[in-house]
Amino acid sequence: MADTRQPDHRGADLWEEHAALYVRTLGAACAGTVVPLLDAAQVGPGTRVLDIGTGPGTVAAVAADRGAAVTAADPSPAMLRLAREAAPRARTVTAALPRLPFPDASFDAAVGNFVLGHAGPPQAVVAELCRVVRSGGRVGLTCWTDAPAAGQTLLGRALHAAGAPRVPPDRLRPPRSGHPGDPEGMTRLLGSAGLRRAGCRVVSWDHRVGAAAWTEGIVRLLATGLLTAGQPDPVTVDRIVRHAAALSTPYLSPDGDLRLPHVALLAHGWR
Repeated sequence: MADTRQPDHRGADLWEEHAALYVRTLGAACAGTVVPLLDAAQVGPGTRVLDIGTGPGTVAAVAADRGAAVTAADPSPAMLRLAREAAPRARTVTAALPRLPFPDASFDAAVGNFVLGHAGPPQAVVAELCRVVRSGGRVGLTCWTDAPAAGQTLLGRALHAAGAPRVPPDRLRPPRSGHPGDPEGMTRLLGSAGLRRAGCRVVSWDHRVGAAAWTEGIVRLLATGLLTAGQPDPVTVDRIVRHAAALSTPYLSPDGDLRLPHVALLAHGWR
């Protein structure tokens, strides 16, 4: 469908130059919450759904396959190019929270997969999603928990074990902006925005990836300089990879794939 273009927000997008790599690494790990998120927002045939922070379009593609009328929004033109490939039936819009270019009550549902922490104050984010959803519509959000699972910390532990110079956390992603990392806090956040029947639960899944592909992803991520203070030399890269391989051994399945445990919060409510 046609691409509705809004002002370019690429200056705030750390992944603008690395969108394709994101799809193969962090984006793939985030896909485990897509089905539960769409189920919680009751996205089905004919649902007018906004997928905010669509990234490479993973949520948008599944929603479109369900027969929903999807609007996929993201501040990154590079991500939207990937989203159009993944979900060609979706309308794509260059836009970012906490201010969206949509009239009040434009959608039956609004969902955001791991958008909290990247989009401004959480109260403003939820309030804006409530604004663009009709009365009786649904809002669904996922975010990382205060206590990550072992699979989510594996790369960080490998960097630490290898003695690699780490970059400040805010180089990797924007600060959490105060959004809660526990079910009770997320429930209160949605309820304070006026959502009815607000609730939140922990979702767990295994990120399944081939061991060789996972190692390749680490090497490519290290080459970007995003994970370390400067681009690491080949010796340091090899040391990090060896530590990562050792730490990942408990998660090897008999078929040779890694099954890395992840957890996240899934919050939802009715407008």
